[in-house]
Amino acid sequence: MIQELQAGATNLAYKAMLELRADIGPESVFVGHVDAVMRPQGYRLAGFFVKDDVYAVAVAGFRVFDMLAWGHALYCDDLGTRLEHRRQGFAGQLMDWLIEEAKRLHCDQLHLDSGVGPDRTDAHRLYFNKRMRISSFHFSRPV
Repeated sequence: MIQELQAGATNLAYKAMLELRADIGPESVFVGHVDAVMRPQGYRLAGFFVKDDVYAVAVAGFRVFDMLAWGHALYCDDLGTRLEHRRQGFAGQLMDWLIEEAKRLHCDQLHLDSGVGPDRTDAHRLYFNKRMRISSFHFSRPV
């Protein structure tokens, strides 16, 4: 079952997010940062839940915004599944939920960035299966 996590339930995304973003710190730091800093900027969380597990087995962190380049777009910041729950279709169902949410909000596009190492093959297969395409290079640098 997929449900959006409101402030007060952010902690339920922690285990899946920690596997995706190992440097997020302890649960209390993650929750505080998401609720105090990211949510006011439009960040939202959706989780996939299974029976007998309080924490989400997969999570998606996303936001909706407007850009000249993309128009009204939904951007998926984070999409991850806990190791013991991978290869069961949970991330794919979250992607379908994001697509439907983008349609519901009248977005023009859905975007996400993904790393390029050999460990990302399964993730890239999922994105291609959801009819996503590689549309640009993403450049970054520390400042």
